[in-house]
Amino acid sequence: MTSLSSSADTNATATLWTPRLLSVFRIVLGLLFLAHGLVKLFGFPTGAQPGVVPLLSIFGLAGVLELVGGAAIVLGLFTRPVAFILSGQMAVAYFMAHASQGFYPILNGGELAILYSSAFLYLAAVGAGPWSLDARRNA
Repeated sequence: MTSLSSSADTNATATLWTPRLLSVFRIVLGLLFLAHGLVKLFGFPTGAQPGVVPLLSIFGLAGVLELVGGAAIVLGLFTRPVAFILSGQMAVAYFMAHASQGFYPILNGGELAILYSSAFLYLAAVGAGPWSLDARRNA
């Protein structure tokens, strides 16, 4: 009987923590992404690449999407549509900046773009989780 109760405990724990960990994942992802926008728009932290870029450029547009989109993801505000847009941004970034440098992501430096694109696509599918403004709006 212990295997059945152990299985039930595992399922109860998963049921309790899976949505919460989705929220933690979303917040961490948003904070990391937001940092890319801070570098492009404000040069913070100093020394990070690429540094401040012209606002009216493709990198400036990327910086705005990263800053505003990253903040929306952290807050869990309009998560599904924002995550879908950011997933597309990262797919475009991969093909514009990395794919032309070689086929293999490990060699062309595109792993992070692929990872962000995939993570945002996941959030677009599953939503923000319970610790979000989306959950508060829908409650």
